[in-house]
Amino acid sequence: MPELDGYGVLYLLNKNPKTQNIPFMFLTGKTEHFDMRKAMEMGADDYLTKPFDNLELLNAVESRLKKRACIVNGRGKLLDDLHALANQGDCLAELKRMMRLHSSRKFKKGHIIFNEGDTAQGLYLVTSGRIKTIKLDEGGRELMTGMYVPDDYLGVKAFLANGRYADTATTLEDSTLCFISKDVLEPLFNKQPDLFRSMIKLLTNDIEEKEDQLMHLAYHSVRKRKAESLLKLFKQQASENMGFEMTREDLAAMAAVATETVSRTLSDFRDEKLIEKQGSMIFILDAKRRAKMKN
Repeated sequence: MPELDGYGVLYLLNKNPKTQNIPFMFLTGKTEHFDMRKAMEMGADDYLTKPFDNLELLNAVESRLKKRACIVNGRGKLLDDLHALANQGDCLAELKRMMRLHSSRKFKKGHIIFNEGDTAQGLYLVTSGRIKTIKLDEGGRELMTGMYVPDDYLGVKAFLANGRYADTATTLEDSTLCFISKDVLEPLFNKQPDLFRSMIKLLTNDIEEKEDQLMHLAYHSVRKRKAESLLKLFKQQASENMGFEMTREDLAAMAAVATETVSRTLSDFRDEKLIEKQGSMIFILDAKRRAKMKN
């Protein structure tokens, strides 16, 4: 197709939660390994290269339809499990458990989950990896508005407002996310008010974090903002002995500074024995001292 090839069609289907579970097969004359890997990494269900006979095609279609039936049955099981939430004490914890059991999808590093302005079709849960949300200024420079790690919900505000996403979400590394559509979740709010109140609390916490971020950007020095960004990344690690990996560009977007400023500040912190760099990994050596750093 001159204007839109199969990769483009698959990309558009994957962007919309309502169509992302439609079975998708490539029927193509491209036999290169690269083309096949690209298709499978994008989420294609099968990749048939010409020539193929009728039986081979029918078997492939039958296999995909069986897979689709399993997904539909799983969705029905999810609905049954969600209705059982009414008898659960910790609604959010139970919702997370059910989402992990019934819906998950892997995304490669750098994959866009949703774009600013897209209509929210449901709610995401991060189960592995890291996701950043960003906004672009008029000059095209990124400002990182959020960082999401395993066990975090993504897109709460747009989902509850039944509106559009205010920023763009992109994977910082290979990640896995679960998704539940608003058509499934919204009716549950009427039956389980505690779940809705828990969602409102999540939204409130998110707004408070955004307000703190604005205050820091307005009143804290570059050095202080950079220290706070590193501490935030440090606290998201599973262990205090673990380092984290972050590009200069993403570190700059977190603190709203130039990449050159990031390099100078990191060099200063390293000279002061506050951090240690091993390749692209950053290790915090004195978190308490960094937290008490003056403006």
